[in-house]
Amino acid sequence: MSTVSTADRLYTLLPAIHRIRDAEQGYPLRELLSVIAEQMAAMEENLAQLYDDQFIETCAPWVAPYIGDLIGYRSLRGEVPDVASPRADVANTIRYRRRKGTASMLEQLARDVTSWPARAVEFFQLLSWTQHMNHLRPLAHYAPDLRNTEALRWRATAFDTIAHTVNVRHISTGAARHNISNIGITLWRVRAFPLTRSPAVMDPDIGSGLYFRFNPLGVDMALYSKPETEEEITHLAEPRNVPLPLTRRWLKAHLEDYYGPGKSFWIELDGDPPQLVPANGKLRICDLSDIKDENGNVIGWAHQPAAGSGLVAVDPVLGRIAFADAPAASPLVSFHYGFTIAIGGGEYERGSSAVSDKPEVVQGGAALQPVLDIVKDGGIVEVRDSYRYIETPIITVNAGKTVIVRAVNGARPLLVANGEIKLELGAGATLILDGWIIQGGTLVMPDAGDVQPRKLVLQDCTLVPGSRTEDDSSLPPADNPGLIVRHAFARIELKRCITASLHIVEEAEILLCECIVDATAQDLVAFRNPGPDPLMPGGKLTLESCTVIGKVHTRQLTLASDCLFVATLATGDGWKAPLWVERRQQGCIRFSYIPPGSRTPHRYHCQPEEGDQQTRPHFTSLRYGDPGYCQLRQVTSDKIRRGAHDESEMGVLHGLYQPQREINLRVRMEEYLRFGLEAGLIYGS
Repeated sequence: MSTVSTADRLYTLLPAIHRIRDAEQGYPLRELLSVIAEQMAAMEENLAQLYDDQFIETCAPWVAPYIGDLIGYRSLRGEVPDVASPRADVANTIRYRRRKGTASMLEQLARDVTSWPARAVEFFQLLSWTQHMNHLRPLAHYAPDLRNTEALRWRATAFDTIAHTVNVRHISTGAARHNISNIGITLWRVRAFPLTRSPAVMDPDIGSGLYFRFNPLGVDMALYSKPETEEEITHLAEPRNVPLPLTRRWLKAHLEDYYGPGKSFWIELDGDPPQLVPANGKLRICDLSDIKDENGNVIGWAHQPAAGSGLVAVDPVLGRIAFADAPAASPLVSFHYGFTIAIGGGEYERGSSAVSDKPEVVQGGAALQPVLDIVKDGGIVEVRDSYRYIETPIITVNAGKTVIVRAVNGARPLLVANGEIKLELGAGATLILDGWIIQGGTLVMPDAGDVQPRKLVLQDCTLVPGSRTEDDSSLPPADNPGLIVRHAFARIELKRCITASLHIVEEAEILLCECIVDATAQDLVAFRNPGPDPLMPGGKLTLESCTVIGKVHTRQLTLASDCLFVATLATGDGWKAPLWVERRQQGCIRFSYIPPGSRTPHRYHCQPEEGDQQTRPHFTSLRYGDPGYCQLRQVTSDKIRRGAHDESEMGVLHGLYQPQREINLRVRMEEYLRFGLEAGLIYGS
């Protein structure tokens, strides 16, 4: 209740004679009641909050631990942002206990604590038994039915229904699963990210106008399923409820569940409005692998639909589309792809951006250069779709001005360039690139010839590793940088980016936060000077929670925290060290993995320790585009997987807090498992 309404209410309760005399004297009594009303309003608000504090859903944050104590709630380990809410955990405790020991409850507990899709499997239900005539077990045969292809498809996964012989080892060791006491909790760490209405890329080698790829980069990529939310509390997760790579046989049998607007993928023909390619009678799921001649040259794809049939063939494993006849309009594809973390260009939520009343809007693959020329004196260029923009623009920012070239939330535009994308920044100018994927070109900031600072910010961008640039005699043949900075007084910031190697002039400063710098091989150069001498050091470097693939040579390493440097020297290499810092009296490296033989400043709690020849990171994949790109495998030592300053893992996936999720789930499982059972965590991706 507001103070004004409370004061009015009190004033109307006074006798009329007092209100008349109060008006004659300038309302002193009304002012006195206003002061009293302030205290009444504060008391009423306090009483209302005391009532709200009796319920976990509405209580103040400081009250939640006290309610947890009343029900015997055990707090989770540490603080894990965006993973587990203590308020929700306390609220669910009673509900969990009422369903204690059931598989659906354990599955829901795993989802709530880790925020990963999960499935609980009672392995004792999958044990094979010797049959007895008086007690037949028709689902516990020793040998599977080889005609049941759907059951065989999920063999050795979380959805396996085939009976197994008993294995008496403990599931906690990871060596066995099928035992009387074993419960398995399978977790999927790879997420399914959407890409909406992106132009399909025609195969350049065949060139018949019938062969396309889903991936806007023009390479093969597996399609992922969009997880469906489980509607019933007692429901156990099925394949459609978790993010999985789509397979040909499964998709063919369940096409209606995965194809169509709002589902896992769909295909449209560009127009106003776009026309959906129908599934019934038109879409075929098949193997579109390469057909090669005797010399190994690709001459076509397998199972091409017959001309004139009007069919469209899709291969979800390779991410390919084959039309029987040339499409009437450009095909647009919407699909999901797998990745572990929301960095680089993507349609995920990137947070609030700078507000502009009249941004210059670009969409539909239109030319960027005319719009970029308009905002030279400051402004925002905003892209509102996930189209391909094929050009090599020049971005100019006049002195003292700020230009933002961004993709809106929910868009992932691709800039396909051919050569250098020049960034011509005036004195004191700032350029911000937000949400872009850049392929085939290198961002270049030339030397302006003065001592005035410039600032370049890249956030949530991808400078595709391995992209080719124009021939440059000053660069080694395999050195394809994503960013070249030649201005000595530049300041560069990269936040949540994936980039090819960086060539930064010695006097410049660069900050990387939650980034991947990928030279595509451990013995190639990830960071150096752009000069003709390959042994010149790069600029002043600061890294936080980054994974660097390739050699690094820097003038000064101001700080490296929670990072992975994955590098090695090739045979006959002229470099002195894989991580080579010139000024070792300044700076610090903390809680990071450093390749053996590196020359660095002071180290604090880094790996490997002196004399340790075994500790090193093991990755699921180091190839950009793979779902497990830069993800640490479980065989990696805990010195790295739990070696960051807050006991999370080192590297770019530090912010996922995977070790904390594991520990929290194990803590919760101890309380809710039935007596005599043992739970093990299994990663499905």
